[in-house]
Amino acid sequence: MTTPMMLEGRTALITGGGRGIGAATARLFAKHGAKVAVNYHQNAKAAIALAKSIDDEGGTAVPIQADVRDANSVAAMIKAVESLLGPIDTLVSNASISFPMAPFTEYPWEAFEAKLVGEIKSAFNCCRAVVPGMIARKKGCIIAVSSGLSRRPGPGFCAHTTAKSGLDGLMKSLALELGPMGIRVNVVAPGLTLTDAVAHMPEQMRQMSAKSTPLQRNAEAADIAGAILLLASEEARFLTGTYLPVSGGSLML
Repeated sequence: MTTPMMLEGRTALITGGGRGIGAATARLFAKHGAKVAVNYHQNAKAAIALAKSIDDEGGTAVPIQADVRDANSVAAMIKAVESLLGPIDTLVSNASISFPMAPFTEYPWEAFEAKLVGEIKSAFNCCRAVVPGMIARKKGCIIAVSSGLSRRPGPGFCAHTTAKSGLDGLMKSLALELGPMGIRVNVVAPGLTLTDAVAHMPEQMRQMSAKSTPLQRNAEAADIAGAILLLASEEARFLTGTYLPVSGGSLML
């Protein structure tokens, strides 16, 4: 029996798609029949290699550069993607803004502001750019990648927690406003995920995290991609406004 293609005929834009969770999602979406635009900001080499790998495996993918914090850059990206792949019906807002870890009492406002504004602006710009087309077609799907830290903060993560909490609020608002127009909006909230973003973390801390998780391991990027695929698929057609922790049970709501 062949595996059913859950996203056949779909066109997806994945921001921050060249590595980590974004790259795993691009691969999985392409495997399930979607044409995928792999957005990157600076790491062209990774995005180009990923797109080529997907094409070599029989999928369809294009790398596309844009700083999603810049509305003009996003508008140009959307125009390019739609000319190459067709109208975008699925947006995965995965681009994340880097930030320093520090106690609140030592946190510089400039770094806090850059994380908060950058995170929200990225999602805002991309949603504003794709939503008009989704409204015209009366169908669309938006999935934002948040963090379990938006609900359960950790020391040193005040900027990240605040930014991701704001992202959660924006997505809930969009789910409410856009639902009557046939557009679903959901949030995936990963726990600790073994990507290059946590490469600096001491092995002892990773092991402690795994032991505190009911499934007794940390997430791989593919685990998060699987949850994103679920929410993007028609099997989730009555899910909107959802905050889905993908943490092996370390965050239970």
